[in-house]
Amino acid sequence: MIRRRTAATVLLAAPLIAATIQPSAQAQQHHHPRPTSYVVSTTPGDTPEGIEVTRNGTIYVTSVGTGAVYRGTVRNPTLRPFLPAGSDGRTSATGVHVDHWGRVLVAGASTSKLYMYDARGHLLAIRPAAEGSFLNDFTFTKDAVYVTDSAHNQIWRASLTREGLGQLKPWLTRDKIQPKPYFLNGIVNDGHNLLVGEQGQDVTYRVDLRTKAVTTLEITGANGILSGDGYLLEGRRLYAVYNAGGGKYVTRLALLNADSTQAEILADSLPGATNSTPTTVARDRNRLLWVNSQLDAAPGTPPYTVSVVPGLS
Repeated sequence: MIRRRTAATVLLAAPLIAATIQPSAQAQQHHHPRPTSYVVSTTPGDTPEGIEVTRNGTIYVTSVGTGAVYRGTVRNPTLRPFLPAGSDGRTSATGVHVDHWGRVLVAGASTSKLYMYDARGHLLAIRPAAEGSFLNDFTFTKDAVYVTDSAHNQIWRASLTREGLGQLKPWLTRDKIQPKPYFLNGIVNDGHNLLVGEQGQDVTYRVDLRTKAVTTLEITGANGILSGDGYLLEGRRLYAVYNAGGGKYVTRLALLNADSTQAEILADSLPGATNSTPTTVARDRNRLLWVNSQLDAAPGTPPYTVSVVPGLS
């Protein structure tokens, strides 16, 4: 998620009200255009980083600069504070995702902790990793969460069930990964393998969840380069926010083969604006949204925003 330079709402039925809305008004509401840009924060130094968009259109965005977490909806151009900066000792935050039971998990970056909250923002659990860890991004399987550590370049694991979150334990250490990683970052899984971005060497590791065997994804197209600050996996379509520096930021779309050993680069988005430094990507219906972190010009200049990925959906 962060770059290497320093990724159930219940609707209550209201038939009487609905009956008074004319079909033309209903159609107008349904087709009301969504914003193409969202203001996350106007607080200097907030520096947004991670993003999650849920099926009901809720957006969560983290601040690597302060640890704040913001929340909003894809229908409103302004997000609001969800978790205040510094709360629960969280002075930095990167990855954010909502688990199978609607709980919000936040990677605490340099705080070396993984946090779990309910949908109202009540703290449910804090799970520490080793001191000096930089917990960056994470992915859920059916019974666990796997977290990248960009400081120790290893992967942590904790059990994850309806009952709660287990303790973080080292699952794959740096000495077991070849070629040796220098900055592990984005991570997703296909149910059988982890796909992990390594930005120091611009590769994607494939890690077998059962055996922990590590290989690198074989890439065709785009000069054979596929690594990710933030990843999004949809079936065999893998989106990776590729950060090359100097304003060269794109979301790269690759098609995986059946066993996730190879990927063909199909397309790139248009580049992000200079110094916008997109970090992570999430899906909102037929659109992709990315975070304009401004890490290339940190702490950047408010307002900090999320916008539609240009030229790719």
